[in-house]
Amino acid sequence: MMEAIVLAGGFGTRLREMVPDLPKPMAPIAGKPFLEILLSDLARKGFKRVVLSLGYRAEVIISHFGKQFAGLDIAYAVEDTPLGTGGAVRLGLSRCLSDHAFVFNGDTFLDLEARAVESLWQKHRNPIIVARQVPDVARYGRLLVENERVRGFTEKGVNGPGLINAGCYVLGKDQLDEWPLNMSFSLEADYFTRVVNMKPVDVFKMQGLFIDIGVPEDYLRAQMLLAEKI
Repeated sequence: MMEAIVLAGGFGTRLREMVPDLPKPMAPIAGKPFLEILLSDLARKGFKRVVLSLGYRAEVIISHFGKQFAGLDIAYAVEDTPLGTGGAVRLGLSRCLSDHAFVFNGDTFLDLEARAVESLWQKHRNPIIVARQVPDVARYGRLLVENERVRGFTEKGVNGPGLINAGCYVLGKDQLDEWPLNMSFSLEADYFTRVVNMKPVDVFKMQGLFIDIGVPEDYLRAQMLLAEKI
């Protein structure tokens, strides 16, 4: 069973001027909440269950989606205080039923080749970072890859083309068990920057559409790019 955690608990500060009364993943895209578009796409790609990791205004999302949506079983992991990406994923993994889970950001649409990523997981059972080639890595930081394995990361602000971390991962259910539940930490800074020097971390280079609605200019761009997904 393909199962996913969607991180949908952020405050959406950079988008607040455009969607002041909603959690960021519920921002309307061509008249439909972004999270609906994301979940419908996961259902089409063969996912059966999704854990929504929530924080800010969780009740808005829970009341909208309930226990099922687009054929997906929906579960919830709600943080009482902000846990960072790592703490949110750790909490989400505790609600998963499968032995591994994909992790998606609730403000990013990836037209991901999910079956191929699942095959890579089944082949090696290593943590996976999904990467995307972009014309300029400055906003995201560069992903350093060698022999199809992630070797490190560069800071944001360095210009030029390259691979970026697309904010999508595959992790084993017990991958983050060294951290207690409800402890705040960063998945990127506290886990991945350390683990790439200790064990194999596979990379999957996606080819499809990648758009992050977290800043106003890309939110406006998404209105056109994602209209056909509705």
